[in-house]
Amino acid sequence: MFTRRQLLARTGTGLGMLGLAALLEQEAKASTNPLAPKVAHFPAKAKHVIHLFMNGGPSQVDTFDPKPALEKYHGQQPKAAGLKTERKTGGLFKSPFKFAKCGQSGIEVSEIFPEIGKQIDDICVIRSMHTDIPNHEPGLLLMTCGNTQAIRPSMGSWLQYGLGTENQNLPGFVVMCPGKPVVGPALWSNSFLPGVFQGCHIQNLDPKRVIEHIQNRYLAAGTQREQLDLLNELNKLHLEKRSGDDQLDARIQSLEMAFRMQTEATEAFDVSRERVKLRDSYGRSYFADACLTARRLVERGVRMVQVFYGNGQPWDDHSDVEKGHRTKAKDSDKAIAALLKDLKAKSLLDHTLVLWGGEFGRTPTSEGASGRDHNNHGFCVWLAGGGIKGGMAYGQSDEFGFAAVENKVHVHDLHATILHLMGIDHEKLTYRYSGRDFRLTDVYGTVVKDIIR
Repeated sequence: MFTRRQLLARTGTGLGMLGLAALLEQEAKASTNPLAPKVAHFPAKAKHVIHLFMNGGPSQVDTFDPKPALEKYHGQQPKAAGLKTERKTGGLFKSPFKFAKCGQSGIEVSEIFPEIGKQIDDICVIRSMHTDIPNHEPGLLLMTCGNTQAIRPSMGSWLQYGLGTENQNLPGFVVMCPGKPVVGPALWSNSFLPGVFQGCHIQNLDPKRVIEHIQNRYLAAGTQREQLDLLNELNKLHLEKRSGDDQLDARIQSLEMAFRMQTEATEAFDVSRERVKLRDSYGRSYFADACLTARRLVERGVRMVQVFYGNGQPWDDHSDVEKGHRTKAKDSDKAIAALLKDLKAKSLLDHTLVLWGGEFGRTPTSEGASGRDHNNHGFCVWLAGGGIKGGMAYGQSDEFGFAAVENKVHVHDLHATILHLMGIDHEKLTYRYSGRDFRLTDVYGTVVKDIIR
């Protein structure tokens, strides 16, 4: 017989030991799980990134960098407008769009983005971006991977490697695009980082088909778990004899992720669960649903979401910039503004960094009668949330909008700034490969501190 005190003491110790065992099991899993959340180098201002990629290259002088001099010198070919780009272009070509001052900050925004204009006080427009090459493939690779060749890990892969992810039942890096942008999977590749950090490309946003064959129609969850445990044990035995086999390790991790995703992925991608009024505020298109899904994913702890506007290079308006830009802006303006408002309403914007832009800009000179060529010398991106100063235009291009001239920001600087906002020192996030330490910013990059709150 035990007294009440003895009974409580003994059972308390037992429960304590059970709790300790559970805690030790969690720690053991975390130590072997490469996707487990990691401690940042310093306190972060942002936890998640949403990259709205306008692949093809939107024109800065028709969107967020108005240039009155283009109207004054329309059709002329001054020496300052003779910079080399991919193709031969004609004279200066005035914007077919009107600009208006928006918000309390009074930043000028093109008429094709009326809804984004209403959110400008939460946005920092960088008008002094520049990149290396006026060609889609290297431009896309530099913006996503920090290198003009398909040999480096993507930014999303680096973020997972450095920080892990908060939700172990969803991929930490999700890429949405109806089809594939130019270059394709190399833009979300893990490259030499372990395979588990590769981005998960989603083409079909139907929650039942978001990832093909994710559902097992033949086995119950418990039986699947037993089957997977056996398979993992066999794989681990195989792996022990082949230390350092990253592909096999990635395969084991992907099987585990697929099992966990069966329930949560279907729910996370099901935008029909949202209120009709909210869905209508985004609009009804692939891009609109992708923007809404991006919010649902960061809300559930996904580290980075990349939304490509469309298949191929849709913003690449060589022949008719007025028709092309007006159409694509009409399709995306409402959804982007709704995303910013939605994130703000749910108190997510403060720790979610939103990036908008393309791989480069376009020339202020004409290609043909009414198009614009690629331009690497100067272009715009904008940032919102995640520690960014809103209602701000940073940097400046020349009077025609051809080249960045004041407070110039290279792609490497943009990457360094994004990592800084996520609590990472870009010079310390390295991976040893082929005899040297690699990083997203290579040997470059300066944090743009003036745009950080």
